[in-house]
Amino acid sequence: MAELNLTAVQVDILDRLLRAGFRFVTFGRYARYLAVEKAGFVALLDPSGGKVALFSQAGYLMDEGSGMLMAKPEGQAFVYHDHAVPATAKLLHAYEQFKSELHELLDPRP
Repeated sequence: MAELNLTAVQVDILDRLLRAGFRFVTFGRYARYLAVEKAGFVALLDPSGGKVALFSQAGYLMDEGSGMLMAKPEGQAFVYHDHAVPATAKLLHAYEQFKSELHELLDPRP
């Protein structure tokens, strides 16, 4: 990844993510973006325009990629290429918590 010139607001947001238990991970095919993981869920973040914004939808960490939540004939599942993990009620609840916490932390207001 190329060197980033981050603003103080961006640095503060990334620091808040770390303090909240998120960890930074990398996805080679998405080197332009930052990636964070917590409790098995991942999200790509776009650190451009002086802010840190969610890029695409958050997903479930699978085989070095992000499984996206999809509707299948047998029910919802997190899908990455040809792998699928059934989206149980417990997993969906954790997914919603991950997204909620991430959105809250990405808000640049203190």
